[in-house]
Amino acid sequence: MSKGNCLIVRAAGKQLDLLRGEAFRIAQGAKVGWWTERADIGTKFCFEDSKSKERFAITCDSLGIACRDS
Repeated sequence: MSKGNCLIVRAAGKQLDLLRGEAFRIAQGAKVGWWTERADIGTKFCFEDSKSKERFAITCDSLGIACRDS
């Protein structure tokens, strides 16, 4: 799987649960896969396509949660 469509998010607890739900919703709507990985400074959210990654970044921004490219 491509590692180029990933974002690192620094969140924990309920925020992280919320983001997992949003990632699932975005990926399901686009009919693509997604996964998370541990990162040194947070959690890496990866998607099979770049459009889903962009939508997830917009979602993070609207929730006030910082994210950055991995």
